[in-house]
Amino acid sequence: MLWIPYIIGQVTTGGLLKPEEYRKLRNVEDAPDWVRRANRAHLNLVEQFGVFAAFVLVAHLAGISDGTTQLCAVIFFWARVAHAVVFIAGISVAMLRTLIFTVAWATLVVYGIKIAAGAM
Repeated sequence: MLWIPYIIGQVTTGGLLKPEEYRKLRNVEDAPDWVRRANRAHLNLVEQFGVFAAFVLVAHLAGISDGTTQLCAVIFFWARVAHAVVFIAGISVAMLRTLIFTVAWATLVVYGIKIAAGAM
């Protein structure tokens, strides 16, 4: 769903796509800061989501899912929601965005350790 704020920002600031923009992408640098941040928040989640999805799938198929992996999934989800809100809003207090990203990353580390331990 993180593509939605980016698309809304693109349409509200640049209008609907023109035919040539289907071949040559619209210049993101011309968009307001919050639109560029929305794009980066989406891309950032795409980079991390593949690992998360793979871990969930592997843990499920290996029968390793338990309370810890479920808690990791919940924390990952809410951390990524918070990350998107903080990123798009441009909140820069106390490196909050980095802290939230690190929490989400830590859940992946714990998830990976659980899978590795369960495979032994």
